[in-house]
Amino acid sequence: MTPRPTKVALVAVLVTAASALAVVFQLQLAGTIETDELAPVLWLLTALFAGRVAGQVLVALRTPTWLPPMEQWNLVPYLVLLPVQLVILGVLTWIDVSFSLATGPPVNRTETLGWALIAFSAVYAGAMVVRYSVRMSRRPEARWFGGTIPMVFHLVLATYVYALGSFHVGS
Repeated sequence: MTPRPTKVALVAVLVTAASALAVVFQLQLAGTIETDELAPVLWLLTALFAGRVAGQVLVALRTPTWLPPMEQWNLVPYLVLLPVQLVILGVLTWIDVSFSLATGPPVNRTETLGWALIAFSAVYAGAMVVRYSVRMSRRPEARWFGGTIPMVFHLVLATYVYALGSFHVGS
């Protein structure tokens, strides 16, 4: 069973990611998205993902009762997953810094890349919705929150990819 503090945190993460997505939509409606407008959104989404990585490290080292056991965190063995997550955090941070400084390859607009990122983010987020639906239909006792940590944070990453793609598309 997922502890109550984890449930609250997961809902907060989803609300925060949805709010970040709403900001991106507002920026799109206003015209071309600028680096200084998008940088805080990207940093926020990176911080959410960093929180997930930190939470899982905490579970691996200390097993706090307010977080679920390791088997609810991932399908991939942790010794493989952690280095991948650290690489992802490194790439996200590089992109975030580039947006904050308004310089570097990540801020050089490429419309084709933008559309590819938007399409990928839609497929990625859709796959997480399907994954959630399948899991909940197969495990009704886990309904709503059981095993959802990876899915929630994949949605955070999908939101990040969409935001980045929207910048590259130009609106």
